[in-house]
Parts: sequence; structure tokens; C-alpha cells
Amino acid sequence: MVASNLIPALQLSVRAGVAATLALVGAQYFKMQHPLYAMVSAIIVTDLEASQTPKLALPRFAGTLIGSSLGAAINTLLPPSLWTIGPGIMIAMFVSDLVSIPAAAKVAGFVCGVILLDHGAAPWTDAFFRMIETALGIAAAMCVSVVPKLLPTANPNDTKQP
Repeated sequence: MVASNLIPALQLSVRAGVAATLALVGAQYFKMQHPLYAMVSAIIVTDLEASQTPKLALPRFAGTLIGSSLGAAINTLLPPSLWTIGPGIMIAMFVSDLVSIPAAAKVAGFVCGVILLDHGAAPWTDAFFRMIETALGIAAAMCVSVVPKLLPTANPNDTKQP
């Protein structure tokens, strides 16, 4: 790795680590059952540029909303099985495209599959908590994004001619 790439890589790693830790602390404070989802959301939406974090957060939350809602609805109507999980994932991903949020498709499919596979007893409660945990992770990433960069980074668009 070129030395000029080390500073941004280090700063992004630190930001993601801090955001993940904040998300986990919040999840423990609120006694969330699955703090993993808060941590994952914090890492996924963290970016070195503060302006990118909200752009990454919207598809993450939209995908969670679509996937958890569809997963809970399908789980209410049909028992979890290979015949409901696969089609549920496909439907969640397709709905993301239908509502013009294609960047949310993979998250929607993943969350729908998780709700269908792992949360049969109380799907709507679990869907609600997936959204809360995701929002907590996004909030942690947003908090970290407002902290100025610790070290200046070279702008790849700055090309000085000798």
C-alpha cells in the first residue's frame, strides 16, 4: 500500500471502530437482544467524508425497513421454510428496486431472510427491533462523521503541474 493511502485507511478504520463501539455501548445500554445489527450498521455507513455517511445511511435504513416489514408479513402468513425464505428475499430485493432505492436491495434481502429464518415466534417485534438497532448504528456513524479528520489527506484531484 502506498504511504499516501495509509492515512485515509487508518482514519476510516478508526472512525468505523469508534462508531461500532458507540453502537454497541448504546445497544447494551438499551438492552437490545441483537447488538450485532447496530454494530454492522455503524460500520457499513461510516465513511471518511462526512457528507457520504447520510448517503450510505438512507439505503441501509430503507433496506432494513423493507426487508423487516416483508419478512414479518410473510412470516405471519406462512411458516418459515426454504419455500418462503428464498422467494421472500427475492421479493424484498425487487421491492427495493420498485420504490427506486436499488442500493437498498441487498440489505432488504438480507434482513428479510434473517427475519424469516431466525425469528418465527414474534416476527413483527423482531422486525421493529431490527429497525431500532439499525437506526442506533446509523446514529453512531453520524456522530463520528461530524468529528473532523485527524490528519490531512491528499486529494487525488489535486494534481500540481511542475
